[in-house]
Amino acid sequence: MPLDPRVKRFLGILAAGDPPDARTAAVEERRAGLEALMRFAAPAAALDRVEDQTLPGADGPLRIRLYSPSSDAILPGLIYFHGGGLVAGSLETHDAIARALAQAGGVRVASIDYRLAPEHRFPAALDDAQFSVRHISTHAAQFGVDPARLGVCGDSAGATLAAATCHAMARAGGPPLALQLLLCPILDYSRLTASKREFASGYLIDQATLDHDLMHYLPADVGPGNPKVSPLLAADLAGMPRTLIHTAEFDPLRDEGRNYFERLTHAGNEVSYTCHPGMIHLFYGLGAVIPYAHTAFEQIGGEIRAALA
Repeated sequence: MPLDPRVKRFLGILAAGDPPDARTAAVEERRAGLEALMRFAAPAAALDRVEDQTLPGADGPLRIRLYSPSSDAILPGLIYFHGGGLVAGSLETHDAIARALAQAGGVRVASIDYRLAPEHRFPAALDDAQFSVRHISTHAAQFGVDPARLGVCGDSAGATLAAATCHAMARAGGPPLALQLLLCPILDYSRLTASKREFASGYLIDQATLDHDLMHYLPADVGPGNPKVSPLLAADLAGMPRTLIHTAEFDPLRDEGRNYFERLTHAGNEVSYTCHPGMIHLFYGLGAVIPYAHTAFEQIGGEIRAALA
């Protein structure tokens, strides 16, 4: 399918703005650029309650934001890790996505304000992700979620954290998770796939940005082939929770999402895969200019409800 006309027009507008070269951009420019981009999110979904809380993290307070679609005391739960290359993004930039997940999926979403690089390099973000899953699962009643219906979700680099966390939980014997939802995931920083070659530039996210973010995220003694950095490379993927993978046709990360689906399936897991035709990376977060994002969230919400029923 060709590139969606609205997506094509949006990419043209971005290109006309002469964005900075990712290879030389400072982290502050990367963060400001993502903040500006996320202003194209769809209008915020109305929810029953949204509240900020703080977890007593092992390395200091960890801020989270709880999104409740209804006043029910106990709901299925979804722990969400935002995108941004592990160097950018925040509770605020991805607020609309968290709201859409809560409303469409009928779940109480806990969005995690994990630490970012380069101030906090690997494995700080992953440590925060794993801590938040363990803490919320252990104190589920405090957060109004059912521990038997608790899942994790991440988009882009947030999906890296979600996948690596699910793998760690499976290897450690818990806490058990009922769902893993990955939106346009980054799953292998080590390999140049066909989609990365084909869409290396001009499709919102490019190889230069991926390289820039990884340079700031990894310390000198950790390489991109580490399975905690590239979850697709984990030796054993058996025993993972039910998994939903969504990619976009014109996303450089498309192929690694498909590869992860294939590996999870081969390992005997329950997994589904959707590649959204005509779409680009982060399309679901740009609903103000890409109306198809609403259609995608309707599908994703239905899948969440079915998985956590």
